[in-house]
Amino acid sequence: MNTITYKFITKETAQELRLPNEPFNIFGRMVVNRIEDEWSYTTELFDETTTMTFPEEAYDVDQINRDGFAIGAYDGEICVGLAVYQNEWAKYMYLHDLKVNKAYRKHGIAGELITRGLEEAKKRGYAGVFTIGQDNNLAACKFYLKQGFVIGGLNTHGYNHTPQEGKADIYFYLE
Repeated sequence: MNTITYKFITKETAQELRLPNEPFNIFGRMVVNRIEDEWSYTTELFDETTTMTFPEEAYDVDQINRDGFAIGAYDGEICVGLAVYQNEWAKYMYLHDLKVNKAYRKHGIAGELITRGLEEAKKRGYAGVFTIGQDNNLAACKFYLKQGFVIGGLNTHGYNHTPQEGKADIYFYLE
């Protein structure tokens, strides 16, 4: 692995927005509670590990740059990571998508994409960034906490009446 560089996605590098989603393991769930204005969590491990892959996105570079920005992580000329940020009405910019090629995970790339995104969000007047993790994506939830995010919300109804019924979204905030 060469030195990783980071660049904003432009019209000239729009093809990087097609970085494919890769499978990840589903091995447990984060169970979130709020008692007396304090968030806490426990984890439960599943008896069986499965895999999941998010559907591919059809990103449009003009739309992304109108509504926020995207940062690519590069090993030489090859894009190996991507973070897509969207403007929001509140004081937190939304980290809409974060992905790193499987061979490059656990090398600090995702954390650096968050650091650089937070810096840009602050330049744009935001207090911080937020993102959403599915409660059954325990690795992602624990990753966000390790990056300094805090739990700030829970949506237990968003997946009702869908094939993913029973899941919940956890909202993570970083200042």
